[in-house]
Amino acid sequence: MEPTATILHADLDAFYASVEQLLDPSLRGKPIAVGGGVVLAASYEAKAFGICSGMPGRRARELCPQLIFVGGHFSDYQRLGDAVIQVLNDFTPLVERISIDEAFADVAGCTHLFGSPAEIAGAIRRRVRTELGLPISVGVARTKHLAKIASQVAKPDGLVIVDPDTELDFLHDLPVELMWGVGPVTKARLAAIGVHTIGQLARTPGWSLERLLGPAASEKLAALAWNRDPREIQTHRRARSAGAQSALGRKLAQERVIVPTLRHLADRVASRLRAKSRPGRTVTVRVRFADLRSVTRSVTLDAPIAATVTLAEIAEELVGKVLAHYPDEKTISLLAISVSHLEKRADVQLELPLALEYEERRPGSKRGVARWTADRAVDLIRDRFGWEAVGYGSVALGLYRSVPDEFRELAEKDL
Repeated sequence: MEPTATILHADLDAFYASVEQLLDPSLRGKPIAVGGGVVLAASYEAKAFGICSGMPGRRARELCPQLIFVGGHFSDYQRLGDAVIQVLNDFTPLVERISIDEAFADVAGCTHLFGSPAEIAGAIRRRVRTELGLPISVGVARTKHLAKIASQVAKPDGLVIVDPDTELDFLHDLPVELMWGVGPVTKARLAAIGVHTIGQLARTPGWSLERLLGPAASEKLAALAWNRDPREIQTHRRARSAGAQSALGRKLAQERVIVPTLRHLADRVASRLRAKSRPGRTVTVRVRFADLRSVTRSVTLDAPIAATVTLAEIAEELVGKVLAHYPDEKTISLLAISVSHLEKRADVQLELPLALEYEERRPGSKRGVARWTADRAVDLIRDRFGWEAVGYGSVALGLYRSVPDEFRELAEKDL
């Protein structure tokens, strides 16, 4: 690690809601939410009432009757997100964008031009505010993990610089959920053994963490709790997986809801895999129930896939297994599909017709090639005439889209 704090994490505050308040000044200072059936994003004024992303719109209105819903200006989100990255690029070429509204930057090599890391962070914040009209929080530290935590502590619209001499004092007093990789499930497991702060996690014996979280997760979190994070800035990082999700509000776990939703998600994911010639071997689904508890199931295949129908069929089977394991759960609020273990492969090895089970799912079989050919024809039509020009009938029928596709596209990383 660098002996000084030179890693910046810049994170736009309540980005989508802040953009809406920028475009319509009458919304400033008011609780607003982007979305309708489901909250896609909320302003800080709305968050004060307990409103958060993914919450059903009806529940959000119950918490805050004066809540204002806006539809969303997706092209402006992309334009302004790109503009912020350009501001960072004006200071250093070492910028790693991790989402539309946040990025890391390494300023070790440009302090002789622009001043100390603290001065650079301040200049970035001023430029984003004056040139773009948006609030942004920045954390500065020696590691990516600590810089990201510092930016979270800085919110809203603040700057936190972690002195290398006191970084463990700063880190260990913070709640454990601020750590990368600690979601609601892991937080609950740690709380069950009395671990609520990062310092408590750091002092927990390794064997205890391993028994609770497994070897990989326990080793990673233990290292981060002591600020051991050797990761460097990756300016051209490619995603290791492709995924899509659909927030449903509260829907009955019935085939008429599940099948069209999964096929729409499979269509989105598979088309991205084909566009980059990156089929994947592992398919994972996530089902979130009405109480916001999530369950995942996955399967790793013999051959990588990128066919829409094949991915949809596998996802339907995995979701079916989840529901069979939880027969008392009758309502779902979210479905998600992701494909990982991506491969760079343009050629398909043809296979003999051996009457194997699920032969149509094997990319090199006669039926597998037919599926691929149909998908490519759909891709070509969409490239020329747009996404809505053609699709699978089973996807369009009965599909409930609470989240616009334009919103999902903003979160998609380059494959």
